[in-house]
Amino acid sequence: MKRIIEFAMVSFLLLSFALTAQIKEREKFDPLRNAAKDIENSILQAAKENKRVLLDVGGEWCIWCHRLDEFILADKEIDSTLHANFIVVKINYSKENKNETVLSKYPKVAGYPHFFVLEKNGKVLISKNTGELEAEKSYSKEKLLSFFNEWKVKD
Repeated sequence: MKRIIEFAMVSFLLLSFALTAQIKEREKFDPLRNAAKDIENSILQAAKENKRVLLDVGGEWCIWCHRLDEFILADKEIDSTLHANFIVVKINYSKENKNETVLSKYPKVAGYPHFFVLEKNGKVLISKNTGELEAEKSYSKEKLLSFFNEWKVKD
């Protein structure tokens, strides 16, 4: 019986690590992802869940992209507000894949990371330079929450 419990515990831990790795991988800016398909799927999901779509444009090379991700993940209020109201899609912009065809459909991006908020039908509501959400060498909780609350679906 002890061996069965040990096996179950080890199996659970391995499964947990695998799921965590998948989640982390999904949160990256991946030059191999099909950005057009990701946006299309997110619009369908947003319509079903009565949310909007937040396109997060950046790259793994971008220090401010990592700072933003870490800032959001570290704050439960920001993270829950974001994911309760938006379907988040990371759109890679890098020398490996600039996603020029997809990004040509949106206003020009001046810097990274950059947000686009889309309505459930895919219409662009706002193009946001995330530099406006910074505070010193990081981001502002108040500014991020204000932005997410301003652009969420209103009841």
